[in-house]
Amino acid sequence: MSTQLGDLLDTARRQRLVGRHRELASFDDAVSGRTPRRLLFLYGPGGIGKSTLLQEFRARARSAGRTVVHVDGRDIDPSPEGLDAAIRLAGGPGDDPAGAVLLVDGYEQLTPIDGWLRDERLPALSADAIVVLAGRDPPAAPWRTDLGWQFLVAVHRLDHFDLGESTELLAHAGVAPSERDHLVALGRGHPLTMALLADLAMSGQTPGTLADAPDLISVLLESFLRDVPSEAHLTGLATCALAWLTTEELLVRVVGAEAAPVWQWLARRPFVTVGARGLFIHDLARDVLDAEFQRRMSERYRTYRRAVYHHAVDRLRTATDQDRQLHAQQLLYLMRNNPFADAYASLRAQGSATVLPGHPDDHAQVCAIIEEFEGRASADLARAWLSERPEHLSVIRIGDSVAGFAYHVFSPSGSVLEQRDPAVRAALDHVARHGPARPGECIDIVRYNGGAQTHQRDPYALLAGPVSSVIEWLTRPLAWSFTVVIDVEYWHAYFDYLAFARLADVDIGGVRHVIYGIDWRRFPVDAWFDLMHERGRSGLTGPAPAALLRPPPLDRGQFGVAVKAALQSLHRTDQLAAGPLIGSALATGPAGPSTDQLRATIEAAVDHLGTQPKGDQLRAVLYRTYLRAAPTQEAAAEVLDLPLSTYRRHLAKALEQLADILWAVEIGDLRLPAKPGTGGP
Repeated sequence: MSTQLGDLLDTARRQRLVGRHRELASFDDAVSGRTPRRLLFLYGPGGIGKSTLLQEFRARARSAGRTVVHVDGRDIDPSPEGLDAAIRLAGGPGDDPAGAVLLVDGYEQLTPIDGWLRDERLPALSADAIVVLAGRDPPAAPWRTDLGWQFLVAVHRLDHFDLGESTELLAHAGVAPSERDHLVALGRGHPLTMALLADLAMSGQTPGTLADAPDLISVLLESFLRDVPSEAHLTGLATCALAWLTTEELLVRVVGAEAAPVWQWLARRPFVTVGARGLFIHDLARDVLDAEFQRRMSERYRTYRRAVYHHAVDRLRTATDQDRQLHAQQLLYLMRNNPFADAYASLRAQGSATVLPGHPDDHAQVCAIIEEFEGRASADLARAWLSERPEHLSVIRIGDSVAGFAYHVFSPSGSVLEQRDPAVRAALDHVARHGPARPGECIDIVRYNGGAQTHQRDPYALLAGPVSSVIEWLTRPLAWSFTVVIDVEYWHAYFDYLAFARLADVDIGGVRHVIYGIDWRRFPVDAWFDLMHERGRSGLTGPAPAALLRPPPLDRGQFGVAVKAALQSLHRTDQLAAGPLIGSALATGPAGPSTDQLRATIEAAVDHLGTQPKGDQLRAVLYRTYLRAAPTQEAAAEVLDLPLSTYRRHLAKALEQLADILWAVEIGDLRLPAKPGTGGP
């Protein structure tokens, strides 16, 4: 008997088959009768390898002497008659043969007849028949809950290839070893993507990024964007692409009242995983969708990103200590195109990425790591700081061991260690020379940051430091932030990306310590996050652009004078724009500084004054004097039914308390509710 071309195709496919050992064993057991399973349900996203696996099943069933009927739901009318006609056409005339193997690809297309197939068609097959249903969606609940089908059905979700399987696929395709690591990183284990990348590489067109391969992107998008029901669902998908973790609460912020059905739809997507806290999208789907949304609807996508950012900031500021790190990681994930992004990704994949408050039991391990890498002098200082301020230690633990840590010093602390510690003293000396902290402000110094294995190059150090820092940056009234490092060669590129400047070098026990820092009064955290996003796209590094910097901060006395001047010119836009408060936090909104934002912040502060004890009358005095001013102070006193002397006494007190409220806003110690239409002060 001569060999047919189809036989050669089957042989070639089988020789290049990668992975899927669990599914193949399940099928072999069913065919041989070693298991009671008679129906295998395979599901996963487009391009995950369902069709390839069905081809292998077909070859194995034929080798076992089984009759194989292979149909595709995409070519079938989704009706009982349509499926029966397709089966007859694929298997020939006559009744279903005993022991037949029915392979159904594209099963998601046959959803309208899922119940009929389960309740009528399949039960009519011979007892030794084997059925494989392969689709993009998981099986409907009755397949899992019916007591009979529970016994007969095996459900397999097809996962992405691991590193070894991805490399093996590329090797089978003939890709040179020197190119495999790059393509594995691009393909993220998605079989179709890996195959398409291999084809490009073999033609001499290896892309640097997925965006460099538009045809490949088009193929993948067809899979990921298939059957998006509405604009709200598309927005939900964009949110998933942006956020590390998508919660229903976040969807409410982005899509409003349709959040619940959008959540349910996203949870059913085969490239989305439902976790204990929310939804996670597969990295490849995220990469492809992120590139497409940036191209297709860049302005809307930027709006969604800001919504994710503000949601994470709001939740971080109101969360308990235990939950703050989750929201800090959400914020860091928005900056995922930074120089150390791969380290974050590797830790998330291991599931060991929770930054927790340190305990006294951690101190000995932390100091031992510091002594090993930085010397005895640094370790002695660490022991002293931990003894005085143990609450400022953050750690990542694996079992009972400290894997990574960060320790923050906050000034003013009242400790003599501020002068004893050369690194802290150098940072504070810089502050004194270049921008002293004002009343109510503090200074944050990441004094120690390291990991158990490779210290400051350890991935756990790269997580503990940034996560703990983001929490402090967004919850304290900071003037400056500093970080002390010894591995400058490794960290300099990171701080250059972060727009942190190298400000001082000190010697501690013969080890050089380098201090990087930033003045948040000149470059606020919200503007900094925007810059990090842009740098992730552009690749630019270095100091923050001068055009984004605020003027040097006003001291408390200058600020009080400026508040009184702003009130007097509150409805004179030209005078308000020329005043010193236009360079303050009071005037800074989502679109940058503006007189509208400054005016809205002042009005919100006046409203806030009215919520304080005995503040109603003070608010009324300011309202009639400046916001909706009477022609003269005498007229204002008359409207308020106050003697002029009492009115003036109330006005002086109101101005004093209003300046205190606005000062708290200026230094970041108070956040006022947003005024309608302003985006918030």
